[in-house]
Formats: sequence, C-alpha cells, structure tokens
Amino acid sequence: MSNQADAERQRLENQRTGGENWRLWGPYLSERSWGTVREDYSPDGDAWEYFDHDQSRSRAYRWSEDGLGGIADEAQRLCFSLALWNGRDSILKERAFGLTGKQGNRGEDVKECYFYVDATPSHSWLHYLYKYPQSAFPYTRLVEENARRTRQDPSFDLMDSGAFADRRYWDVEIFYAKASPEELHIRIRASNRGEDEAILWLLPQLWFRNDWAWSKNGVPKPALCAMPAPADAAWAVMAEHSMLGTYHLYGRQRADVLYTENETNHSRLWGAANAGPYVKDAFHRYLVDGEHAAVNPQQHGTKFGAVHQFRVAPGQAGTIDLVLSRVRRSQPFIHHEDIFELRRSEADAFFKGLLPEASLQDHRILRQALAGTIWNKQFFHYDVTAWLKGDGVSPPSSRKYGRNHSWRHLNASHVISMPDAWEYPWFAAWDLAFHCAVLALIDVDFAKDQVELLLLETYLHPNGQIPAYEWSFGDVNPPVHAMAALKVFRAERVQRGKGDITFLKRVLHKLLLNHTWWINRKDATGTNVFEGGFLGLDNISVYDRSKPLPSGYTLKQADATGWMAMFSLQLTVIALEIAVEDPAYENIAIQCYSQFLAIGYAIAGHTGACVSLWDEADGFFKDLMISPDGTVNRIDVFSWVGIIPLFACEVVDARLLEHRTRFKALLWKHKGGMFDGSTICACPVHTNERGEHLLSLVTASMLVKMLPRIFDEKEFFSPHGVRGVSKRHATYQNPEHIPGIGNTFIRYVPGESDSPMFGGNSNWRGPVWMPTNYLLIQALEKLHRFLGDAFTFPAPCLNGYEITLKYAATMLAERLVDIFRRDESDLIPAFPMDSPHQTDPHWRDLLLFHEYFHGETGQGLGAAHQSWSGLAANLVTRRYHQNIPKFWRHRATTPPGS
Repeated sequence: MSNQADAERQRLENQRTGGENWRLWGPYLSERSWGTVREDYSPDGDAWEYFDHDQSRSRAYRWSEDGLGGIADEAQRLCFSLALWNGRDSILKERAFGLTGKQGNRGEDVKECYFYVDATPSHSWLHYLYKYPQSAFPYTRLVEENARRTRQDPSFDLMDSGAFADRRYWDVEIFYAKASPEELHIRIRASNRGEDEAILWLLPQLWFRNDWAWSKNGVPKPALCAMPAPADAAWAVMAEHSMLGTYHLYGRQRADVLYTENETNHSRLWGAANAGPYVKDAFHRYLVDGEHAAVNPQQHGTKFGAVHQFRVAPGQAGTIDLVLSRVRRSQPFIHHEDIFELRRSEADAFFKGLLPEASLQDHRILRQALAGTIWNKQFFHYDVTAWLKGDGVSPPSSRKYGRNHSWRHLNASHVISMPDAWEYPWFAAWDLAFHCAVLALIDVDFAKDQVELLLLETYLHPNGQIPAYEWSFGDVNPPVHAMAALKVFRAERVQRGKGDITFLKRVLHKLLLNHTWWINRKDATGTNVFEGGFLGLDNISVYDRSKPLPSGYTLKQADATGWMAMFSLQLTVIALEIAVEDPAYENIAIQCYSQFLAIGYAIAGHTGACVSLWDEADGFFKDLMISPDGTVNRIDVFSWVGIIPLFACEVVDARLLEHRTRFKALLWKHKGGMFDGSTICACPVHTNERGEHLLSLVTASMLVKMLPRIFDEKEFFSPHGVRGVSKRHATYQNPEHIPGIGNTFIRYVPGESDSPMFGGNSNWRGPVWMPTNYLLIQALEKLHRFLGDAFTFPAPCLNGYEITLKYAATMLAERLVDIFRRDESDLIPAFPMDSPHQTDPHWRDLLLFHEYFHGETGQGLGAAHQSWSGLAANLVTRRYHQNIPKFWRHRATTPPGS
C-alpha cells in the first residue's frame, strides 16, 4: 500500500487512539434548519409554517445552523459556508430552497441541484458542488406550479423550470483540505458554463451559532473582529469563543468585508424593535437591497462575510482562497497549493486502496456513495426539557401534552449521521443503523460511536425505547440496532483481526432493555406475535398502520414479528460472541434464543388466535386482523411485510459453541426445529461441512415457496431490485372488507405515491428500497453459507432455471448497483432519459443516491441525498469480495481449541 493511502488510515488511527482529533471540523452544517421540530414553538406543532424559508435569512436559529456546502466544529460553535448572488435573485442565496410539506405535491422537497462529490472519513478532503442559475432563481414559480399539480402529476423541479437552459449557470465548487485538525485550507471556484460573460458575487461567511440569546447562565458572547492581514493575505478575521478558543480566517483575494450580528431581525418579521442595529439578514440587505448601513462599520460582530465580485468569461472560472486556522499565521498561504494537491492525491489513494481491482465506474459509485454518507454527518442539538418549557418563550398550554412531551430526558448535542441533510435533517433510528453498515467500510470507529449514541441515557428512554425521530420520538422503527452492532463488530474484526468485545458488552446491555420494551409494549396479548404500527414502511399496508384500531381489534404483523425474531437471534449471537471471553453471558444467549423459539412457535399459529402468520397455500407471511370475538382475517397482501421474517437467520460457527454446554443442550432440545411437538424453525442442530449451525425462522421448505415468488419479474423482482409490493397487485388489488378497517384495497404503484398517507413523500407500494433489499441479500448469503450449492430453487426470472442462493444474492446485488451504472445504451437508470446526467460532460459523472427507486425504470425518487442508499457502496464492495471473509476461512479450518 502506498504512503498516500496510509496517510488517511493513519489519521483515522490517530483519531482512535486520541492522538489527534480529526473529527473536530467536518461537514456538520445542515442544509436546512428551518421547518424543523426543534425550531417550532407553535401551539399546533406546525413546524413547517412556524419557521419557513422566508424567515430563515432574518431569524436566528435556536438549536442549529444551516448553509450551502458548509462546515462547523463538532459542537457547531463556529460555522463557515458560502452565500451567492447572481445580480438577479430577490434574495441572497445562503441556504438551499425547497417546498414545505404543504406546498409540494410530493410533500417536502428540496428544489436545488447540489452534489457531495468527494469526502474522506477524517474530513481531510471535502468537495461540494452547487449548480447556480444565472437567471433569477424561480422561487415563486416553483411554489405556484407545484401547488397547481396533483398527486397524479410529477413534481415540478428546478430542472423543469428552464433555469439551466443553454447552460446558463454556474458550477460553484467548494474544496476543503486540512493541513491539520485545526487548520483548514478552503478553495471556492465558480465556473461559468454559459456562452456569455456573467457576473457573480460570492460571499464566504463565518459566524457563531447563537447560544447567548437563550442562555440563562450568562454564556459569554463570542466575537468576530478584523485583524491586520499578513503579507500574503488581503484581509483577516479573528474569531474568539470561550469554549472553542481563538481561530483566524484569512482571505487571499481582495474583498469587501462585512460584519453584523447573528441576531433576529424582529422589525422585519414582526414589526417589533430590534435589540441592536445589526442583525442576521444584513448581508442580504447590503448586497441585494443596497442598504450599506445594514453592516457594522466598526468591523466586529458575530457574523462575517467577504464580498467577492467576479465577471467571468464563458468557460472560465473565478477562484477564492481562504485559510481557517487556530494558530495565527504570518504566511497562511505559503503551502496552500501543496496541501490541496497532497490531500487530493491521498484521497485518491485511499479510495483506490479500498477496491484496487474495481472498474472506473464502480469506483465512482463507491466513492460518491461514501461521500454522500460523510457529508450527511450533521450536528444535532435538541434539549427536549428546555424546548417543552418554552426556552425563553412562554409555551402554549398544548405543549404540555403535545409532541415529545414524554421524552423530557432526551438531550442531544452530537454529530449524527442523518438520512438527508435537507429533507430529513434529523436522526432516524432505523436509518442510522444502515448508515453504520456503510460507514463501517471506511471508519469503523465512527460507526461504533453511532451505534452506541442512541443507546446513551440521554437518548434511550428509561423504559427501553429507542427514539425514532424528532417528529415523534415515540414512534416505532424496526429493531435493527442489533444488526448494526453485529455488522460493525464483524467489520472491525475483519479489518483489524480482532473484534471489540467491550463494545459488544456495552451495546448488549442497552439492547436488552430495548428488547424488553418490545416484549412489554408491542405484544399486547402476551403471545409473542407483535404489533408496531407502520414500522418505517409508511404506506405499505391496506391502511395506515400508525393509526389506532377500534377497541378490541388487534393487528398481528408479520413484519413486526419477523423483526423481533431477527432481533432475538442477533442478541443471541452477540451474547455468544461475548461468552467466548466471558462465559457468564451464556445465560443471556439462552434467554434470547428461547425468546426466538417462542416467537417461532407463535408465528406458526400455536398461541393466541391459533392461526399462523404463514399462509401455506400462498407460501408467504401475511398480517392477521383479530376481531374482539376472536375472528381472524388474513390481510391478503404480498409485500415486504411477508419477506421480512426471512431476515431472521444467523449462522453460528463452532468457535461460538465451544464450552457452551447449556446452550448446545438447548439446541438439542429443539432438534429438527421442534417446539412443543411442532416444527417452528430450521433445525438448529444440523451442521454443514464447516461445523456451523443455522438458526433461522424460515425453513428450507418455506424457502422453496417464497423465493420463486420473490425472484419472479411478474411479482417482486424488478430489473433494479425487489419491489416493495408485488406487481401482481397492479391487476389484483383485492378489494375486501376487513373488520376493524373497513373497505380496503392495495395497488402496485411503481413510482411516486398517489396517496397522501404519511405526507405522500414516500412510497412502499412498488418502488425499490435499498435497506430492505440489502437485508435480503445478507439473509440469502447467510443461508447459502450454511446450505451451500446443494440447495437450489427455480427462478422464474430465468425461465425456471435452478439457481443457488449465492447466485440469487449476486443477481439481486448486481441489479441494485446497476441503477447507478451505465447500461448498454450508455444511460444511467437512476436518472430520466432526458436528464443532463446522461450526456452533458458537466453532469454525467455526478451521481445522486435517492431515497428509493422506480419499480420499473430504476429512476431515483424521493430525497436525492439519502444516506441509506449509500449501501450501494457495500454492494459494489461485495462484487469484488464475495467469498467468506478470511477470518472465517481461517476459523473454519482450525480445529476447536487449537
């Protein structure tokens, strides 16, 4: 491995050992902080309307900041980002614009074009691209046209408005290269893609998050002020903060330097007097309105901007160079070019080293998928107790029993991997678990920290519930945290040759609390068949599963029960891993596996209503509706709900069972998968040629019924992955009356949702979703690892040809990655055929990782910068690393005890 590839790994190692804090500065500035629950102090909880985009330029945020392509320190005390003006816009472009949940015909929706081009896990190198129209940004048209459209219409986006016609736009790139953890070199380059000369104003901005206005403890107010510029700089700013210390920002090119305060403009918003003459929107007023008195002539404040005006010929670019450093520099730019060149080449070497044999196209997918996940790291700040009390504002009486009122203990102030920095600028529990699988490819220590974060006492509810997301912490997400813990544990073991058992111990203790919460709260009848609501799958069912049912009715969910079976098995394996070093944990493994068996017994229909969730006639799992009189109605839908129980499988190697006498006795007690005289799971005693055991809810006889349906292109298997709902529901919509729900039907909808359910901005009734497809691939690989090539099934997608489980997993993985690859027509399925991403040289190498993908075409839908679709990086890696990891190959050939 080259020294350059080693450089990034050494930075990560220094971070792990505490030698250097490379995480101190990162892309922690959100793309949007307006319209969030944290900033909502309204009586009705309408966060989007209470604090909208129009207010954002004038109103100081309470909890966290936002900006374009910005960075911040890890506590978001000092922030840096870019503002732009093309001379035609009605407002200074300081943050991304988008529609609120009520404005968009597809719910909330960002209406910008920006790309996370590159990033290293230490943030030593970051590259962001924003495409800025040279014509007036069509704010009003975007709002009005989307308001006119219905759910049957496509959304109206910036590209549709003609804003990029004739390439009349700017490619504005921001590069960050760290010379050290406390010194960042910054380059901003604006390229004129049009055919005419154009003018552009660029304003790099440095400011402090306002934490003084709400402080009850007299927090010292930080300060920005002008300082003498060194010889190779045109201007310089000093930033002083009582906690962060002192930083210095240097600019290489001449600029008009502006100062103001990061304070709310009460006069503009509410007609009230301001506390002082200088407020947050001063730079907008200075540049756009020509109000030069809006800025402080004394050159100090808490917000700074440097106005650079460029007149650029077609095909040319204007450049700004800056340095942000804790140490005061006499020649800040002396090594500027060298640092950019070095960090760029180190980044190239680092990513090349991940998959040296990969194609150029696969490298691009891998690198941009990982870059997006890194750029979606955001500082998340939310003290629920302070928020509920009104935090300086008298709270409405409704807040006492309103949103998140039972989560007063939650006090967040951390960098967290977010689903999407604009559409979802808040953590979501089950999203985060999948982010950890992606992050473990390049920074297993950060992934471990993220797994543990939501299990801290300041997040995890005292009753054991993991918070879902800020809109309702009490909602229920699928229990996938144990999956994430095992994933990163195994990743570290492969990468370092040894897993972190102490990490597993810490995680297991908290996950057992969460497991108990599920058993106590989501199994109303105590029969080990679980409810849970929509469980992240939004509109997948015939009705909104997050809504309460009439009194006496109970929905027994195949997905909730499958998730719990998976959860119980993963806890079992975690306990067995720990028991290798600490035998006392065998007791926990026994308890968790016993819970799995109880769930299997219930799924098979031997408790409660005595009806199995498994529909033997259709060879599929389905939800059950239980009426007050005990009548059972099966909900006849073919969706992910019926596939998820397949995820409950783990392969246990002989190493884990050595000296586990009592656990092995439990396996033998249930030889043949028997429980109380009935077969309820795969035989846990049978071993393969490597001496491994299979713990699985689904038996081989079930697999041969489920898999042909899943790999049938007339049902689940699309050209781009497994659909959320079987295509059979395009014609078979099974309208029926279900007691407790009423008249229902389900329809296969491969694209955007045609229903307002859950805001209508996502759709599980047909599109392809990366996280569930990923878990299916993982399950197939585990099953193949145990069953081997001897187990095959007929694949309708291959005219009934018998294929192995490994072949099936590979075929699915390749179809998913092919969403981002160019096909035989040189087109990328993720983008429309007429998209500039297909042919334009300034777009064609730029990828977006959408929230979900069209069930027929593969086109990206929903949020465009979704971290969990970064799992494409894992699937690309899988293409080149398909065999059992070396750790397991070694163990399989090493006799126990040797």
